[in-house]
Amino acid sequence: MAAPVALVFDSGLGGLTVFREIRAGAPGARLVYLADNAVFPYGGLAPEALVARVNDVLDAAIARWRPDIVVIACNTASTLVLPHLRSRHDIPFVGTVPAVKPAAAASRSRMISVLATPGTVARDYTRELVRDYAGDCDVALVGSRHLATLAERAMAGEAVADADIAAEIAPCFRVSGDGARRTDVVALACTHYPLLLERLRALAPWPVTWVDPAPAIARRTLYLLEQAGFRPELVSAEVPPPVAAFTGASPAPPLAAWLRDQGFAACMPAPALAPAAERRWGRA
Repeated sequence: MAAPVALVFDSGLGGLTVFREIRAGAPGARLVYLADNAVFPYGGLAPEALVARVNDVLDAAIARWRPDIVVIACNTASTLVLPHLRSRHDIPFVGTVPAVKPAAAASRSRMISVLATPGTVARDYTRELVRDYAGDCDVALVGSRHLATLAERAMAGEAVADADIAAEIAPCFRVSGDGARRTDVVALACTHYPLLLERLRALAPWPVTWVDPAPAIARRTLYLLEQAGFRPELVSAEVPPPVAAFTGASPAPPLAAWLRDQGFAACMPAPALAPAAERRWGRA
């Protein structure tokens, strides 16, 4: 049995949190990580431009690697692009959505926060999740403008001040008017944020449960691979180590070293876009 190919895609490095969980659960799969860092962050793109960009990048990637499954490890992209991708390609796609349901299930105080990018906070889909799964909770939708970028900088080896991180998470921590209740669960609704999880815990004004979406995304991915017949024990050949590809600049030396330590075989440029897409995006 040949090893299946799983492609994990994000605008930057956040999807590495999902990649790590998938690799742990499916050591027999061939894994590719693709970061569209040329246009990071996606929050700066208008919705129609974001859809076009993801379609263009993934059209080229799917033609190059012929994956058996694609994981969109990005909340911002998932809420907009999944229907388009599923209509264009006859392979399964796994998306990422704000973990409102598990956050509500874990809360005792019934005060939760959803920490996301401004784009994810603004989506009707996010508000529908709150309505459907957290109707009895006091929910704060917190749109962080800088936390994903701070995570990218930290992964690249840059110094990121505690005060900058603390300022981004401060709105998540609320106390009820009578002082009897306070936030006890924060859903991390951007895959970048768990990259900073230890610092989030250290900088929180009081302990909370941080809900990382990566394990649930990985479980869904592994389930779909199993449904397609994948059995790790039946893989017939040695599986090559994973590769990481980037649409923009190559990783800085500290990040490249970290990727090697994580077992990546190589960092490489992403596949070239189709000519029309290249003209559309220029050097981006």
